[in-house]
Amino acid sequence: METDTLKHERQRHEMVRQQIEARGIGDINVLAALRKVPRHLFVSEALRDQAYGDFPLPIGEQQTISQPFIVAEMTQALELTPNDRVLEIGTGSGYQAAILAQIAYRVYTIERIRALFVQARKLLDKLNYHNIVMRCADGTKGWEDECPFNAIIVTAGAPAIPGLLIEQLADGGRLVVPVGNQHSQDLIKITKDQSGIHQTNLGGCRFVKLVGKHGWREP
Repeated sequence: METDTLKHERQRHEMVRQQIEARGIGDINVLAALRKVPRHLFVSEALRDQAYGDFPLPIGEQQTISQPFIVAEMTQALELTPNDRVLEIGTGSGYQAAILAQIAYRVYTIERIRALFVQARKLLDKLNYHNIVMRCADGTKGWEDECPFNAIIVTAGAPAIPGLLIEQLADGGRLVVPVGNQHSQDLIKITKDQSGIHQTNLGGCRFVKLVGKHGWREP
């Protein structure tokens, strides 16, 4: 009989093959991270049988864990190296941070909702992600004390490209952020170098609202 451990490992490999590689994600580090991180632990026990499906899932507090392909697409767009310092805006379940931590040197992640922050912190500690630094705060302000960052990822939809986050990018840095209205956004990649700021539209997406001083206001 297949054990739960073997079942989840098989599901991860199937997820990567069917949902990620088949749709054009080719970064070997991203693929390896998705095969390794136990996504089912980042959702409630009631939803674990659905954890490797091609869709987002609720994690409480009106927030979600993004579908695997979106996690892969955004991570690949960051073009991470093993020496990179990455800032994540919106820790949520902690799954995206865990994926980043498999590739980058250090991950700084900010979550504004304390209940999610505490839950993610406990799980990431349990899984021994010692290169993840967490903070409970307004992520739209970035993390000025630790900048500049080689890469910044925003896991919620912003009404506009956050200029403050661009300022916190290092030379050669990459920012990936969903930008649009409260119902749909475009996934925008910003690259910052000595010649200026360069923008690429990676296509449509849908995220929960980025709430904070430089995002959407609290309801």
